[in-house]
Amino acid sequence: MQGYYKRILVINPGSTSTKIGVFDNDVPLLERTIRHEPEETNAFENIFDQYEFRKNIILQTLDREGINISKLNAVCGRGGLLRPIEGGTYEVNDLMLKDLKEGFSGQHASNLGGIIAYEIAGGLNIPAYIVDPVVVDELDPIARISGFNLIERKSIFHALNQKAVARRAARELGKKYEELNLIVVHMGGGITVGAHKKGRVVDVNNGLHGDGPFSPERAGTVPAGDLIRLCFSGDYYRDELMKMLVGKGGMAGYLGTSDAVKVEKMIASGNKKAEQIYSAMAYQVAKEIGSQSAVLEGRIDAIILTGGLAYSKEFVNAISKRVNWIADVIVHPGENELQALAEGALRVLAGEEKAKQYPNSTNKTLTL
Repeated sequence: MQGYYKRILVINPGSTSTKIGVFDNDVPLLERTIRHEPEETNAFENIFDQYEFRKNIILQTLDREGINISKLNAVCGRGGLLRPIEGGTYEVNDLMLKDLKEGFSGQHASNLGGIIAYEIAGGLNIPAYIVDPVVVDELDPIARISGFNLIERKSIFHALNQKAVARRAARELGKKYEELNLIVVHMGGGITVGAHKKGRVVDVNNGLHGDGPFSPERAGTVPAGDLIRLCFSGDYYRDELMKMLVGKGGMAGYLGTSDAVKVEKMIASGNKKAEQIYSAMAYQVAKEIGSQSAVLEGRIDAIILTGGLAYSKEFVNAISKRVNWIADVIVHPGENELQALAEGALRVLAGEEKAKQYPNSTNKTLTL
């Protein structure tokens, strides 16, 4: 892309902050985290009502930092809780705006990403995009079958980071993402393990309210019968149990902390329980990788470990020793969502791919 130049503003709204970045091509020129006090956001009745407030703060920050927005070529926001769609970069259109404003699949601050991007881009007569929201759904029909006819498996995973690191790994391997079979493991507060088959995530565990390995904050797959017994024991309210599964589950439930650094210090000081739980979490991640290798029929070009836990050499080694016979293990620690958003927009601006139109109907779900 030598001699090619595009400037992109990226916006990633969270519950207590809005992260922004300005990129020249894929090189960061500015990255900032704008913190929001609870009294500021609580003044609004719903998430959508915050968009003007957050948009103005973004524009003020850019002005204060000396960024001339008239030089922008595109604005890209974090995708929110939309309808299930296949992965890729989407142009923000009227139906998307409607679904983001109404919270089609739920209310979350990320819904503001596309709305604010559209508002800023509209005043500059430039395109607005979103990239790989959490609702990306490319599951094969067979992967949707749960074994219980009233429940269908859902695709909820770290789509933005998984897709971004998969593309980076493909470049390192000298191939296109769409040419490879990869197993990508995002390891943060939640852990998702995806089978990427020629550019599509054909199977992945539900990293929120679902299945797969336990993580620092989430319980993952638990025995269904025992869970039902707890639900009807009369000892717990619904919200209590949900918190015990998501938020205070997994490693936090066993050890009282979700901080892997603290757990490694506990292990170093001789805490055998901490050692066992940490080892069990790595064991379950490795087991899920093995499961996804069966999905890809053993034809895997690489296994990619990413997310915050990938900074831990001990944790990475504990997984790698169990799975490196399947394929080479590539480690991309951390997650850079701003970079991933910029790269998604840049692929469209550079003509490497076309912006998709929402909703994309190529992904068909199975009705059970």
